[in-house]
Parts: sequence; structure tokens; C-alpha cells
Amino acid sequence: MSLLLRAKKIEGKFQNPAPTVMAGFSMAFKVLPLYLKNREESTPRNAIGPFHTDSLIYASEPHTGMRLTWFGHSSVLLEIDGFRVLMDPIWEKGAGPFGVFGPKRFFAPTMRLEDLPPLDVVLVSHDHYDHFGAKTLKRLNELPQTLGARWVTSLGVDQRLQKLGVPTERITALNWTETVELGHGEHKLRVTSWPARHFSGRGLGDRFKTLWGSFVLEGEKHRVYFGADSGYWDGFAEIGAQYDRFDLVMLEIGAFHPLWSAIHLGPDNAAKAFADMGGSAKCGVLFPIHWGLFNLALHAWRQPIEELLSLEDGKDLRLWLPKPGVPTDFDAENPSRELWWKQY
Repeated sequence: MSLLLRAKKIEGKFQNPAPTVMAGFSMAFKVLPLYLKNREESTPRNAIGPFHTDSLIYASEPHTGMRLTWFGHSSVLLEIDGFRVLMDPIWEKGAGPFGVFGPKRFFAPTMRLEDLPPLDVVLVSHDHYDHFGAKTLKRLNELPQTLGARWVTSLGVDQRLQKLGVPTERITALNWTETVELGHGEHKLRVTSWPARHFSGRGLGDRFKTLWGSFVLEGEKHRVYFGADSGYWDGFAEIGAQYDRFDLVMLEIGAFHPLWSAIHLGPDNAAKAFADMGGSAKCGVLFPIHWGLFNLALHAWRQPIEELLSLEDGKDLRLWLPKPGVPTDFDAENPSRELWWKQY
């Protein structure tokens, strides 16, 4: 029986695709002592950056047909076969309510929202504060760069976007396994939502009320998997089996801990999920995301990427490691390898 089914609500709440025990109030009694005793450099002791995005680069097409700009965490501008897709943008100072409370970002945005190129798609995977920057999204909707953009998101998150002023007719909310096809001149782009093992909500009383998901983006020549947030589950293998290949797979590696391993991958499980999807022979390059911008866990801020690098020799891994804010043409034979964090 397939694990890749459309999400359904039970008693008003979406369910995970695999049995997942979520932490309740009792978790606080386990986590608080760990935070009080934690001596890891979870926030950089030294200032990071500044990093700068040269917006003039966007005036020309990527010579390989695909270019990526990583703004830190899970925010990525993907240029793929004639389309520009901005994924999970967060320009806020902090990953919390009103963009102020919660963990503060380690470095300033690498460019102004106003300097972004015209966008074809704004993709929002789910409504957690470190993926759904309300002030960012509201401002984006007011800019000319998004006048022709399609906003693609998960079920229920469309209502949050509407409250920010995004017109209903420009939003497509997908259930798992659903696809939207977009046209842009002579170019075509398919975006498909797939299940992920996570949760949603922005407050104490709205967990599971909106959907979360991962996404496959297919241009005319390139195919990319955007894993967003997920714990490990057997569905990675089944998602990989739906396609003959990927050029790039984005998987989260940060904000991990054994106490919440059901909803976040971490480096080891990211490597395992990549292997399940087909490894480098089928999936090309692994792009680690969800790290390097916010302190969302107990580990040192560099630990996720350093641990992933330590797995590289023993695992079937080819890593895409860009410098924050630098638009980088995709070259599967020569993946970006900027070890920028080692200087801090």
C-alpha cells in the first residue's frame, strides 16, 4: 500500500503520513534542563557576514539553465528553466511572532526585498515562523516583483496569505500528491506537493490546523526536490521512486535533537533520506538547508554542516555548499563548495 496519500483531517487536524508522537507539555521538563546546562556555541560568538547579493546577476539567464541563491536557513531563490521561484522567504530579524520575538538571525539579509528580480512563484511550505515570515510575505505582495507571481502553498496556509493581502485568485493551495502546472512564455513548470513528517501552527491552539509538505519542481530540463521540514520516514524512498532522476535534493540538517527526531532529520537522517531517494547516482547533489541562520536547537551552530561533511566519505553524498547570498549556477559535475562558516 502506498504511503503517498492525500492528507485528511481527523477532528479538525491534519495527520502525519506515518505514526508520529508529538511532544506535549511534559517535554518542557525534559528540554529546559538541557538548555540550562547547554554550553555549545548555539549562537555564533563572533559576528557573521555581512554577505551581499549582487542583484545585477539576475539580469542574465543562468548559463546552465538553473541557478540558486541561498539566503540562509530554508530561504532559497531557485531559477529553473526560465522560472524564478522564491521558497520559504524570511527577512525578519527573528523567527517568532511579529518577526521580533524568538531566535534572532545570525546575519542580516543579503539583499533588500525590493532588489529581488521579478518572481514567477512564491512557494511557502508551511506556516512555522522560520518558514513563513509574515512581514516578509506581506511586503513581497506589495512589490512589483510579485505582480505576476503565483503563490503556491499547503492547504490552509492560503488563508494566512489572504490575511496578509495576497489575492485569493493568485494562490494555489495543494494537498499532498496534487500538482499545479504553470506557464511562462514558452516555458512550463510543474510543482507537486508530497507528504512530509512534521506539523504546523503558529500558536498554542492551532497545531495541525494547516498542512505542511515537501515539493518537487520540474522545469523542462531540471528537477528539484525541496524537502522543507520533515523527520525521517519510509516515504522518502517512495517519493524518489516516482521519478527517474533529480538534479538537486534539498534536505534539512539543522535544529535537530533526539527528543524531536520524529519531526526533524538532522545530518545522519538527511544522508539516509538522500540514499533512500536514490543517492547521488539518481538524485545528483544534496543541498543541506535549515541551518546557519537561527538558533533553534541545542547543538553548536556549525555542528549540522560539520557532521554532514564528516559523513561525506562513508556515504553516497555529493554536497552543494553555497555561500549565503551568492547566486550560483548549478553544475552537477562541479558542485558549489564554499566552506564559508570555517572562518567564523
